[in-house]
Amino acid sequence: MKSFFLIVSLLFSAVFISDAQQLNVATFNIRYKNGGDARNGNGWDQRMPVIADLIRFHDFDVFGTQEALKEQLDDLSGKLTDYSYTGVGRNDGKDAGEHAAIFFKKDKFKLIKKGDFWLSEKTDKSNRGWDAALPRICSWAEFEEQTKGTRFYFFNTHFDHVGIQARRESAKLILAKIKEIAAGAPVILTGDFNVDQTNEIYGILNGSDLLHDSYETVPFKYATNGTFNHFEINAKTDSRIDHIFLSPSITAKRYGVLTDSYRAPKEKTKEVNTSGNFPKELKLQEYEAKLPSDHFPIMVVLDLGSK
Repeated sequence: MKSFFLIVSLLFSAVFISDAQQLNVATFNIRYKNGGDARNGNGWDQRMPVIADLIRFHDFDVFGTQEALKEQLDDLSGKLTDYSYTGVGRNDGKDAGEHAAIFFKKDKFKLIKKGDFWLSEKTDKSNRGWDAALPRICSWAEFEEQTKGTRFYFFNTHFDHVGIQARRESAKLILAKIKEIAAGAPVILTGDFNVDQTNEIYGILNGSDLLHDSYETVPFKYATNGTFNHFEINAKTDSRIDHIFLSPSITAKRYGVLTDSYRAPKEKTKEVNTSGNFPKELKLQEYEAKLPSDHFPIMVVLDLGSK
């Protein structure tokens, strides 16, 4: 009899687990390619393979990127062959300027709809809104998960770094667009919002009836730092300016600020003295610790639920 109940329990658990749709969702400001970073030892050509491997190792299913230029998106696409992306350049609605691109696994999701709008009074073409220093864009997509057919919307954006009014109005605009476009369907919003969790503009999003910050509701957090690092590997902050917001129907299970680093050779490398306390074949070379971007990516493991 005990065996019978054990089998029934296992079958019930298997059905319950199969009904859940667990996804690894992320946001990652990858830092735009520029000559200054290259001269300072943080060039895109050096960072790109690390970023691609980080994404593959942590097994992102769908993720938003910020600051990426078309050349960088092409480079990542060459490495991330299991993924496709959607999104346009903010300068011309095509390829020019930074993108707020959304990458997704091609075998896991079907792209149903896609679109882009500018964070401005004029949302249908490239322009600067309010007191913004630069044109800012939001890209969105409707996805269907291939195995169960569950649909959800993914919005990704990058708020202005200067204009306070622009950030405030951008938050209001995105909420209005989510109501208009998603019409009650499950929504994931990712991005670099250039405001941290103490800012009243953050509260416009987190305090709405449409969205909540996954950090606030998740039962387990791995967040030993904030999300901006300025390429300073020894810097520490509590501020989170990159966020993943979820609609109430989506359950966040785990949240992590991924502080992965890598090592780059110095101009003059030398062997580290291990004082003879380790096996003789163990040799350490003096390298420099580096970060893949000036932002740390965030990953959230979430459950979309059943169709």
